[in-house]
Amino acid sequence: MIRLEKRPQPSRRWTFLAPVLAVLLTMFVGGLLFAALGANPFEAIRTIFWDPIFNTQFAGFTRPQLLVKAAPLILIAIGLSIGFRAGIWNIGAEGQYIMGAICGAAAGLALYPSESLLIFPMMVVAGALGGWVWAMIPAILKTRFGTNEILVSLMLVYVAETILGSVATGLLRNPEGRGFPGSRNFKQWDAAHNAEIFSGTGMHWGVVFAFIAVIGAYVLLTRHILGFNIRLTGEAPRAARFSGVRPARIVLICLGLSGLLAGMAGLFEVTGPAGQISIDFNSGYGFTAIIVAFLGRLHPVGILLAGLLMALTYIGGELAQLMLGVPGASIQLFQGMLLFFLLGVDVFTNYRLRIGRREIA
Repeated sequence: MIRLEKRPQPSRRWTFLAPVLAVLLTMFVGGLLFAALGANPFEAIRTIFWDPIFNTQFAGFTRPQLLVKAAPLILIAIGLSIGFRAGIWNIGAEGQYIMGAICGAAAGLALYPSESLLIFPMMVVAGALGGWVWAMIPAILKTRFGTNEILVSLMLVYVAETILGSVATGLLRNPEGRGFPGSRNFKQWDAAHNAEIFSGTGMHWGVVFAFIAVIGAYVLLTRHILGFNIRLTGEAPRAARFSGVRPARIVLICLGLSGLLAGMAGLFEVTGPAGQISIDFNSGYGFTAIIVAFLGRLHPVGILLAGLLMALTYIGGELAQLMLGVPGASIQLFQGMLLFFLLGVDVFTNYRLRIGRREIA
């Protein structure tokens, strides 16, 4: 008889081993998937994980893209992880990402064509506030009316997507765009462009803020009383209440931080790599960041590494589509396998496998 037996306390070995094993399982099963699609599985895995960094034919372009793709994932995942640590499940970061981009872009476009140095910082603040306000909707509904933040935040993603389509074809549409949907291109407006800080490196302000967020989250969770209260709320809610922690305050802080970072990620993306508000601006970063947060064990340093790994699958996946002809949906499935296997393997962090008869008292 095979059964799972509860561990007295979570296994530290499995805590660190689970993400590694999940990645290896994803490679193995993903290889079988690519083989079924007619591609060489070894070549596909090499193209995804090796070529973007070490293949000299592509590395000059793909290495800088690693930071570009990882920055929004890390920013959003850091915000999500703080809430997840407290047992607050924000699943709507994609909506906060979209609203941050819209609000930041609108604030800048209102001052077009000014070349003031204050425009981009103002857009960053507006983007952060846009994501924060959008996150406050489920936060206030939860603290005042006891609603489920998972459902509310998720449904608000679809509202944000509708607003995105509306402003891209209406309020923020480029008046010189000959009727095509989409805002002005920020890459053609120096005052609002999130350009590379060092040419050819992929390092823009979104990357800088992602690193700042990692450091800030680490200090918050390990060196500050608020971080202790957040962790206590997630691990022992009753003990947190007895110690004087106010649950409503923790909800507002965690969802607010999450929305603020997601909004900033949206702003840095729309003024940088994306370049403009368009009807298909949202790229699923808000949902992918959930995988990054859990793959990084909700730890800031782990999220940094997981964000780089997930960015590698984005870039390598694009190469695999181009070089091997594998469909884009298979790459999305490959990325989803990471979370699936992580959740599966993570069972062994809290349970051990027992084989044999159960003893009857």
